[in-house]
Amino acid sequence: MLLALKNKLDTLGSTLGPGILMATAAIGGSHLVAATQAGALFGWQLLWLIVVVNLLKYPFFRFGVEYTLLSKQSLVAGYQQQGKAIFFAFVGLNIIAAIVNTAGVLLLTASLLHYALPWKIDITVLCFALLASCLAILLFGHYKLLDKASKWIMATLTVSTVAALCVAISQGAANPPPAIPPEPFQMAMLGFLVVLMGWMPAPIEISAINSLWLKAKTRTNDLTLKQGLFDFNLGYGLTALLAVVFFALGVLIQYGSSTKIELAGIAFSQQLISMYTQTIGAWSHSLVAAIAFLCMFGTTLTVLDGYARTLNESLLLTRKSVPKYCLSALVLVQAILGMSVVLFFKANLKEMLTFAMTLAFVTTPVFAWFNYRLMGVINKEPKGFIKVLSWLGLAYLFGFTLLFIYWKF
Repeated sequence: MLLALKNKLDTLGSTLGPGILMATAAIGGSHLVAATQAGALFGWQLLWLIVVVNLLKYPFFRFGVEYTLLSKQSLVAGYQQQGKAIFFAFVGLNIIAAIVNTAGVLLLTASLLHYALPWKIDITVLCFALLASCLAILLFGHYKLLDKASKWIMATLTVSTVAALCVAISQGAANPPPAIPPEPFQMAMLGFLVVLMGWMPAPIEISAINSLWLKAKTRTNDLTLKQGLFDFNLGYGLTALLAVVFFALGVLIQYGSSTKIELAGIAFSQQLISMYTQTIGAWSHSLVAAIAFLCMFGTTLTVLDGYARTLNESLLLTRKSVPKYCLSALVLVQAILGMSVVLFFKANLKEMLTFAMTLAFVTTPVFAWFNYRLMGVINKEPKGFIKVLSWLGLAYLFGFTLLFIYWKF
């Protein structure tokens, strides 16, 4: 009986991977910064919004898994079949996102490590060290090592974050709630809500990246649609659960505080660690610092691999032949360009990230619609609850994008 159980667990472990990688990529700035800030600024008022956003985006990420396993090709190939304009728009978006997001997550990860270490090391040096660690995993271990590393990161991250929440609950709210709760649904806060909703649980291009991780997995494992969806649902469920956990941490530790809540990602992450230490005790500094670092290290690792894969797939689809080392070369180029942004444009990084996030947000409903259409191409149009959820999701995405464009311009 024990042998049979062990065999089942081994089989389960071998089929898991792309969904966990997607979760590792998603649980970064959107969770550590945006979800926690939402709780810190507005208390429990936005909890329903985080749950609903995760629910409404679910079908469009799921379609990527179904399309890949049923058609035996990636979402990127599906976009190409939709027309040149769609395909090259996606490629352009990914080039911008690859460079700017690499720089952003690398700098945030290095800043967290700089803040957490007992000795002070220059942030630029830490950026190089982190980049070298990620490149070692990706260039020498390739997908297999990335797959294993992501599972350990997610397991540790989930346990430590839930443990932190249990500690916070046992301590009770750190501050009394304000007499007049702040109002989140006002035009002045629309920019903040865009960041929260646009990148929760992840930008839509992650569905294409997940599709490529799924393709890489199927080269060594025969996955059924049921196994692929189980892996995806587990990963997506973890992202939704941890979004709520980080949100609750923001409420319990920072809501009602007289200290002004920082909105910049790096400053806020450091403030979160400091306030946790002040509220619960100095011993919690290492726990929260480790959670924050794991969030961002996992995101840095998957951002480097994922965007390089989409660009490599794009080359494979547009050229007769591509060298085997092309993916590794693209990872290196992406790392170099990302580090160049950190070195030479660090002062403008916030503006670059805002531009990349806004671009991703505005294009999200378009690519969500493309993902929906691709299911019709393989004669697997959504039915029942998933179809209703899809149309509600599209209405939400297009409606909120039009509101944002009206507000912005």
